[in-house]
Amino acid sequence: MTRAVPVTPTRRRLLQLGLGAGASAGAALLVGCGFQLRRPPRLDFDTVQLVGFPARSPFTEELERAVEASGSTRVVESAAQAEVVLEALADVRDRTVAAQTSAGQVREFTLRTRLRFRLRTPAGRLLIPDTELLLTRDMTYNETNALAKQQEEQALFRSMQSDIVEQVMRRLAAVPAP
Repeated sequence: MTRAVPVTPTRRRLLQLGLGAGASAGAALLVGCGFQLRRPPRLDFDTVQLVGFPARSPFTEELERAVEASGSTRVVESAAQAEVVLEALADVRDRTVAAQTSAGQVREFTLRTRLRFRLRTPAGRLLIPDTELLLTRDMTYNETNALAKQQEEQALFRSMQSDIVEQVMRRLAAVPAP
């Protein structure tokens, strides 16, 4: 025989807080501790021109989305409209063999993504001098899983690309208005 549990004022208060409701409980607790979701950094300039980046590359598109997501800045095509110019000096992805078996079979690759850039005004005054961001990841390799390893490699490159975009955005956010 099951006995009904009386709902006391204390239990009612806990239920109202959401401790019995799962998702709302976590939200109620997180709001109380000051937790906030990560927001795009706020940039102190209104327009930016991207120069030297490959047209329609995934990196360029992700960087444009990140700049637009800041809410205060938009990407423009001409230097006449731009308040600042983000200039790519090098955008390189490469893969090198890191380990081989005694038979010469590849067992590990090192993946690298490198971005060199600078930020300047259209008049040429440097706001961020030449800066290089380099990320590396190691990836094991097995010939029998070549297709899966190729997909893993692409996923690692996308992850590194996102990390570099976030680092660039943090550096842009640190620049005062020109």
